[in-house]
Amino acid sequence: MAFATFEGSRVSYKVDGSGPALVLIHGTGGDAETNWGALTERLQTNWTLVRPDYSGSGETTDDGRELSVDYVAEQVLAAVDAAGIERFHLMGFSLGALIAAWIGARQPERVKSLILLAGFQSADDVRARLQFGLWEHLIRTDREAMARLVMMTGFSSAALAAMGEEGVREAVAMIASTSNWDGMARQIALDLKIDVREEVQRLRQPVLVVGCRQDQMIPPLHSEFLAEAIVGAERAELDSGHLAPMECPDELAVLVSGFLRRREESAGDG
Repeated sequence: MAFATFEGSRVSYKVDGSGPALVLIHGTGGDAETNWGALTERLQTNWTLVRPDYSGSGETTDDGRELSVDYVAEQVLAAVDAAGIERFHLMGFSLGALIAAWIGARQPERVKSLILLAGFQSADDVRARLQFGLWEHLIRTDREAMARLVMMTGFSSAALAAMGEEGVREAVAMIASTSNWDGMARQIALDLKIDVREEVQRLRQPVLVVGCRQDQMIPPLHSEFLAEAIVGAERAELDSGHLAPMECPDELAVLVSGFLRRREESAGDG
């Protein structure tokens, strides 16, 4: 674990592996380890992986301000700078996909390519606002119910069946007891106001948009809209629930590695 600083925050991050750099941005309520630990095990042989925790997650601390996309994006970049990396590939998951798009649009000279997993552009539809509002309510009133909802809507039915009832109970108890609930609430507030529709239209790097066929948190239609808004974007789909980095890390690692290898080979040819 290492730390960077940015405007009143102390940003925790991890660096693993060797090779070209890939920066991984976690989603709402996740962190560098819970969202990316399994994928890191599969990619670190060939890639240098930088995993920052923006405000509300991991060991990152700040001044308690209301979160904005520019603030958390600058925290990510502060971690990348502290790791000594100039140019990098960038992958964002869920809320992290929007932060990645923001960085890619504003730092095009540094971002070689983007992978946007289970992302969206803004929470301007009724269902999204209903969901994020429910999350806020349950964090205030019934955190065990929130943990159950995360499991039920985060994983596919097949994944839950594989865990079994006892495994699901243990996971619910762990989420309820170990989550940074205050930090998650701050990130949900960001979910409700973030809007990167202008930014995604400005992306000119190679972009892979990955949807999750059984996603109940961010339905795959959002990934379709996201890909349509990005010039030249590639599309792929995983047969999983929203929490694909945990549900199907092997399939995701193959997809990510293939895309990144093609980008590196293309750059070498150029």
